[in-house]
Amino acid sequence: MAALSEEQQMIKDQASAWVREQAPVSTFRAMRDQGLAQGFFSETWQAMIEMGWTGLVVPEPYGGAGLGYQTLGLVLEQLGRNLVASPLYASSVVGAAALMHSGSEDQKQSLLPKIADGSRLVVLALEEGPRHNPSQIKCRAELTSSGVRLSGTKQFVMEGSAATDFVVVANVDHGAGEQGVGLFLVACDAPGVHRHAVKTMDSRGYASVTFDGVTLDVDAMLAGPDTGKAVLEAVLSVATAALAAEMLGTAAAAFDMTLDYLKTRKQFGQVIGGFQALGHRAAGLYAEMELTRSCVEAALTALDQGSQDAQELVALAKCKASEFLHEMSSQLIQIHGGIGMTDEFDAGFYLKRARVLENALGNAAYHRDRYAKLLDF
Repeated sequence: MAALSEEQQMIKDQASAWVREQAPVSTFRAMRDQGLAQGFFSETWQAMIEMGWTGLVVPEPYGGAGLGYQTLGLVLEQLGRNLVASPLYASSVVGAAALMHSGSEDQKQSLLPKIADGSRLVVLALEEGPRHNPSQIKCRAELTSSGVRLSGTKQFVMEGSAATDFVVVANVDHGAGEQGVGLFLVACDAPGVHRHAVKTMDSRGYASVTFDGVTLDVDAMLAGPDTGKAVLEAVLSVATAALAAEMLGTAAAAFDMTLDYLKTRKQFGQVIGGFQALGHRAAGLYAEMELTRSCVEAALTALDQGSQDAQELVALAKCKASEFLHEMSSQLIQIHGGIGMTDEFDAGFYLKRARVLENALGNAAYHRDRYAKLLDF
């Protein structure tokens, strides 16, 4: 494990205590049962704002703490442990990263403080199908004499039901018939923006968003076709590494639940953890968990330090986190047996969330291939 500073340890302890005492899995169950369209309790979000988590990575000049992604990862890991639903990841991580990497000074001054205080939810609208494929964008932005005209549909937009603003990835004419990727800031209440809640197995606030000839001012373009691809890659690196940190927490909680069951469940007069086959299985899972932790911490640290190998480490972290979370969530169900298949037991929540997170921003195969390409294999 990485050596934590005193401040980081304090934030981790705060997050761990709050998640344990104020946001147990029963809170998520209650939210699911109520069928909230936004996908989270407002009280949960307000508590995060008051603890300052919404501004952890926002630079100090813009109202944040500027503590970096490794510190943020500590919080996300704890939230992942109890499946805490909130727009913290989508807005305060991904949305903030988009503005920090591509926004003008006026846009940063206008929006980053509002992201930091939780009054604006700025989320990335990227995906257009069931699989992560940022190289195939059909949404189009037409440059006109008066500004920009945006048309297209985005699928599975994280926290899209509660967002106040979208950062939309679209194709832009680059001259001479060439096209490039651009990023555009679009208010959710702009004429021509239509969103519909999408129900997913993990009961979060996803939305399908259609942009029907939305007219934007030219200053709504955060990144043009000359810089858009590089900006998108930088934003996705942050988003992917942060998601891997949440996945680590979810998998770690599944491991703890499994280990506790192995220590307490008895068969043939002894606890089942005493059987050699199950003991070896638990040891192997623990080793994989710590290896995953090392990969995730390396990726977050690389982003903080601006390391040249950051993209490779991010791909490695997401690949490893996806593989371990898949295996750990499956073992959670298998080792618990029949009770693991019931809705009354929490294991099913972890399995469903795992399957969504594994495929978000690219599954293990996608990032294994990306890792190989980045290393010129």
